[in-house]
Amino acid sequence: MPDKERLGFAGLTANAFVDSKLTPLILIASILLGLFAVYQLPREEEPQIRVPFFDIFVPMPGSSAEEVEKRIADLGERKLWEIPGVEYVYSTSAPNLGMIIVRFKVGSDPAES
Repeated sequence: MPDKERLGFAGLTANAFVDSKLTPLILIASILLGLFAVYQLPREEEPQIRVPFFDIFVPMPGSSAEEVEKRIADLGERKLWEIPGVEYVYSTSAPNLGMIIVRFKVGSDPAES
């Protein structure tokens, strides 16, 4: 066994637990406390979480993705951020089509917003 001067703090702590008769008691108490915590933890198999969101599709025939981004996506994002309760606004631009996704905060009422 290495001399105790070279073990350091972690080595001395581990050595104290290896030689202690309280180690099995502490281990059993920790396992029982963990099992009790798991048993008492409230859980639901399929919680019902409603995240209100809207998908907005804007067709713009004959336009490039850059034009859709400039005319639809950028302007739409700025205006939709002004609505109270909005948490995220995502947009995608493609040739002939722009799509904006507006997600509201969980539990908020989008009809009220």
